[in-house]
Amino acid sequence: MKDRITLLFILCFLLAFLIIFQNYFNTIWAIIFLILFMSLYMVYMYIAVKHQRRKLRKSPLVYNEKFAPFISILIPCHNEACVIKDTIENILDVDYKNYEIIIIDDRSTDNTKEVISELEKKYNKVKTLIRDNNAYPGKSAVLNDAVKIAKGEAYLVFDADAKIKPDFIKKLLVKFEDKDVGAVQARKIIINANQNFLTACQYNEYVMDTHLQIGRDAVKGAVELRGNGELIKKQALIDIGGWNNETITDDLDMSTRLHIKGWDIRFVQDACVYEEGVVTFPALIRQRRRWTEGSIRRYLEYIWDVLFTRDMSLRVGFDLIAYISEFLLPVWIVAEIIIQAFHFIKGHENYILSSMALLVATGLFFTSGLIYSFRKYSHYTTFKAIYQAIVTSIYFITIWFPIVMFIVFKIIFTGRTMDWGKTQHGVASENSLEMA
Repeated sequence: MKDRITLLFILCFLLAFLIIFQNYFNTIWAIIFLILFMSLYMVYMYIAVKHQRRKLRKSPLVYNEKFAPFISILIPCHNEACVIKDTIENILDVDYKNYEIIIIDDRSTDNTKEVISELEKKYNKVKTLIRDNNAYPGKSAVLNDAVKIAKGEAYLVFDADAKIKPDFIKKLLVKFEDKDVGAVQARKIIINANQNFLTACQYNEYVMDTHLQIGRDAVKGAVELRGNGELIKKQALIDIGGWNNETITDDLDMSTRLHIKGWDIRFVQDACVYEEGVVTFPALIRQRRRWTEGSIRRYLEYIWDVLFTRDMSLRVGFDLIAYISEFLLPVWIVAEIIIQAFHFIKGHENYILSSMALLVATGLFFTSGLIYSFRKYSHYTTFKAIYQAIVTSIYFITIWFPIVMFIVFKIIFTGRTMDWGKTQHGVASENSLEMA
């Protein structure tokens, strides 16, 4: 109910603003302000990234061999029999000694229990936790159960299909030692990018996310956890009361609560975790619906804490508020076009062309960010970067706008559900798997 009321208040405020704004100003001024604001923010992040890299060239971050906390690696599983063995054997090759692996079976209906039991017998560092069929649903509940038997000073969370390189943990620890850091997030990369059009677009999407996370890290802004390849300090987890069992996006919810409590989250570009992209459109929609709903709900849940907490830095607070626009923007643009179309049909003065220009300008801004990301982090040629940016922008707008609008109406008119919305693993084709 709180989510619904908060969202209705925000939408009413936005609609009132649009109606009042349109009575006194041409929409073109909104476009100019929006693009100027986003451009200045991106320039600020770009300068911060350049400054950070210059500092690192002079004084590179080096892994402190004396800092070797005991790490509990937590891997939730639900029907993961086809991938979990390869994942565990990959992680066991890590160049780090002070750890344990806890595999949690969450009510699987395949032979996951048998597979992980065999892994526990075979490897000393592997433990298993079999949850009861009546256990509380959701990844957060799974992880909270695992922490009860974990011995670690920190918790490293992986998805069941994760793949890493041997130096992964040591690279994470470089930024983890700082006392103000509550968690660090690795760079996520789609391992089956070459499988089909959808996986290629997801790979590109993750590259853009890397670009934004690096920028947020450089300005010490609101870096977010991504669920796979996240390392959390035990002290920080206790401080926020563990994972939130009432959320469907454990990582995003935890990110916001850590920021509210004043903990820093850092992004480690050089530590890469590889995961499968979904290969079918229905699976992609299910996954993005869950991500979108979870992200919007956490903003609605914690908006007053974000605005009034005394522990969060101003930079993090500003960064969080700035990124709320990624959900408000689709609603704004759709509402703007509907209002102007209504004026047009009625024969009243309207700015329908300016409204359409707003959509085009937003797309061009996003496309330019993609081009830069592809050139910088995927080392595409200029032509390939432009082509992939255009394709990915179309993919993004086609999926993102309808999903955001759907979730907004879902929150207003239906109740909260606790469906984990599991992503299917083990569907990547063998010839498409590639760890860069």
